[in-house]
Amino acid sequence: MRIGLDVMGGDFAPVATIEGAILAQKELSPDDRITLVGDENIIRPLLIEKGSDVSLFDIVHAPEIIEMGEHPTKALAKKPTSSISVGFSLLKHKEIDAFSSAGNSGAMLVGSIFNVNTIQGILRPCSTVIIPQEDGGYSLLVDIGTNPDAKPDVLYQLGLIGSIYVENVYHVSNPRVALLNIGHEEEKGNLVTQSAYQLMKNTSDFNFTGNIESRDLLRNKADVIVCDGFTGNIVLKLIESFYRIMSKRNLLDDYFSRLNYENYGGTPILGVEGTVIMGHGISNEIAIKGKNLFIPCYY
Repeated sequence: MRIGLDVMGGDFAPVATIEGAILAQKELSPDDRITLVGDENIIRPLLIEKGSDVSLFDIVHAPEIIEMGEHPTKALAKKPTSSISVGFSLLKHKEIDAFSSAGNSGAMLVGSIFNVNTIQGILRPCSTVIIPQEDGGYSLLVDIGTNPDAKPDVLYQLGLIGSIYVENVYHVSNPRVALLNIGHEEEKGNLVTQSAYQLMKNTSDFNFTGNIESRDLLRNKADVIVCDGFTGNIVLKLIESFYRIMSKRNLLDDYFSRLNYENYGGTPILGVEGTVIMGHGISNEIAIKGKNLFIPCYY
């Protein structure tokens, strides 16, 4: 597999991305190769400085950077030689098999839609995160920011996408799909969640088990938890804060250590015709390594 990595994306780039790529390269099989996309004048000296063999990597020069605060669509159009633009061009023309970045998440989504294209029938691609459960299992939270204003039909489709993903990647038979809400009763919630419930409750497309409240998110009540991206992003960052607080107070145990985002690397953008991984903006070298090693798991 040829894995494209945006070296310039992320709060700690390019040092963290280079260090992460070096760590990942040591663990990947001989058949896997990382393509570093970014400013070659920065990449080569950093590889040498870190004591790595430059020949172990492919380097594609992309001198521009799409900053975190830039408008995704405008930035992709104005910066065709940015690392994200070039990375998607490589993926589109099948010069790499997967592309990952910890950079501008909006640009990653827009690039996925317009360069890789959505799978036929998909209303909106989505991003996900694995949530460790208290009993040792995992659940998939979908969406975590891609669709902040999701409509009921999109939420329905997120349930289907999440179910397919969990069944085929994590080999969970007949995954339990729940809708995140403020109560278990079907009439609870805002108009969007109420309408989504009505669409889901009699479906044969996936195993809908009803609403789930936030207090049950970590109690293994569902394999797939569906919500709009606005809510999902808040949930994700709240869980991250649990880890930071517990770590700061030296209260980590086996469970709370599993909440460390560095262990998970990145999230696939589901619903597009290609393998695209979106990493956390604050990814360090461990998270970058995980993002690259995670790709072969579901490709």
